[in-house]
Amino acid sequence: MESFFLTNESKSKEDYKKLISDTAEAITDAFCDDRAYSGPTPEELKKTVHQDSILPEKGLGWDKVFSLTKEKVLPNLLRTPSTDYMAHLHGPSLIETIASELIISTFNQSMDSWDQSPVATEIEVETIRHLCALYGYDSSSDGVFTSGGSQSNQTAIILARDWFCNQILKYDVKKFGLNEKCSRLRMYTSEISHFSMEKSAHILGLGYQAVVKVPVDARKKMDVSALRSLIEADKKAGNIPFLIVGTVGTTDFGSIDPLEELAALAHENNMWLHADAAYGSGVIMSEKYRGSVTGLSLCDSITVDFHKMFLMPISCSAVLVKDARDFEALTIHADYLNREEDEEDGYTNLVDKSLQTTRRFDALKVWVSFQTRGKNGWSKIIETSMDNARFFYEILSKDSNFETITEPEISSVVFRFKNRDEKMADQINKKVRRALIHEHGIVIGQTVSNERVFLKFTLLNPRISHEKLRELKDLITSLAKEVL
Repeated sequence: MESFFLTNESKSKEDYKKLISDTAEAITDAFCDDRAYSGPTPEELKKTVHQDSILPEKGLGWDKVFSLTKEKVLPNLLRTPSTDYMAHLHGPSLIETIASELIISTFNQSMDSWDQSPVATEIEVETIRHLCALYGYDSSSDGVFTSGGSQSNQTAIILARDWFCNQILKYDVKKFGLNEKCSRLRMYTSEISHFSMEKSAHILGLGYQAVVKVPVDARKKMDVSALRSLIEADKKAGNIPFLIVGTVGTTDFGSIDPLEELAALAHENNMWLHADAAYGSGVIMSEKYRGSVTGLSLCDSITVDFHKMFLMPISCSAVLVKDARDFEALTIHADYLNREEDEEDGYTNLVDKSLQTTRRFDALKVWVSFQTRGKNGWSKIIETSMDNARFFYEILSKDSNFETITEPEISSVVFRFKNRDEKMADQINKKVRRALIHEHGIVIGQTVSNERVFLKFTLLNPRISHEKLRELKDLITSLAKEVL
């Protein structure tokens, strides 16, 4: 291949079209059946991809490298659009968002300053405006796209800390750093919330000690009475409660914390309320189920992930804040990047509210897909997945071979094949999952609850049918009995 880049020159355009066309053909050829995985073990894959060097003295050229890719990589990639894939909060990519990715990669905009991404900046600003309205915020709100739920949560925790230090403690942590009082700051989150809470507390210098884990009830929701008691106990001990994090869709169970009650408690104690809705943010698109997430508008900040229920390519997330002024915590000006004189003249530099400097034009995927599918299309996608979870839970509940934990609120179902010997049941369920992936190309999840091993279906793919779910239940039963 002679061309370096796509330019206005005819030769580069021809090379670009051929490369994209050949790649598209190879990708479609790799979808040779509906299995999610071709089956190799880790050891087999290591042997397949091993090479003495990936940096030869002389380049092999595109054609040879592409042949290697078709031989070693494409057949062994996880095929997330398969109805046999339901392991994690990681799903297929809607086809229009794949086209968006091609545009994003080809034009390679960087979202830190307006002069690196003119129309891309304006599209992100416009998309954020509509997202804020979708989640019930008014015109004083704002947001920014991030690399994923962890970064969105971290951003929100930073903003919460700085708001609390400035407004409540009357101390400018941005200028002066952490003081003795900051070591007593405490944030409260469900005992089954995402690990990014502890990671963020560590990065912020607050330490794991700052994260107070709140017990959950039988439905895996945060226990508000326990939360109230923990806050009061910390106050008496001289600690400083500053943040409550409600989870809207826990990773394993999809449970939704009671946001209205959390909002009242946060207000009562002058605390920030953040909603980690990385999973459950998609529920807002369903006419049938959106009532379960109406409390999002009460939160000071919201994490939204588009590479989960919204079925967009990784990565694509956003953090929204009720008060745009809170982003000042992240603003610092540099003469080479986000000059104040440009901003005064109407040039928006998105680095002012982002932890990242260089950042992808991920907003395009949302802008394209929302308009492509519309409210009716999105409602159908989300409701199909949520209805599937309820159906699968019902057929499991009627089968004496299985036990479940809690009725699904979103699209996750946690269950296990039963045995009188609990330890034996753990081993059976582990072996079933391994047999599914390596012998049948079916990829499902596994987790632990109450020290017992459970299997998990995360049903994001709207192509999954009730018939498919029945077949999978029967296959799991058959494999479990073979193990016995």
